[in-house]
Amino acid sequence: MSPRPVFLVTLLLTPAVWATSAVPPAPTSAPDLGSSALQMVLGLLLVLGLLLGTLWLLKRISQPRGAKAGLMRVIAATSVGARERVVILELGNSWLVLGVAPGRVSTLAEIPRQEVSTSPEMPAGRDFPAWLKHMVERRG
Repeated sequence: MSPRPVFLVTLLLTPAVWATSAVPPAPTSAPDLGSSALQMVLGLLLVLGLLLGTLWLLKRISQPRGAKAGLMRVIAATSVGARERVVILELGNSWLVLGVAPGRVSTLAEIPRQEVSTSPEMPAGRDFPAWLKHMVERRG
């Protein structure tokens, strides 16, 4: 057999092979949009639930318990600058007046523990600097 008939047979069969391979397979079933959306929403709710559960657990674990829970407590705080604050910290039977700046904490005064109330002597947050000045002057 000469190479010419093989070439002719190949030339004649090539379009038939291309035609059969170019036909896409018939789809078995179209994807259901409703079930896909439901699956996506349920997955999102599961992830959000896990996130909230983890945050709740971390908050619960990080809270101090027992004797450590009442050792220190922030009574009041106010900003005195862009990044500076004055904080009154209750430590045992005394209050520490602290100056807090980035990278530094300084003790400004130490005063005996007092009852926290919203009396005229200590207004509820509005006139904290005047109250602090009055307490430091009264002590000194």
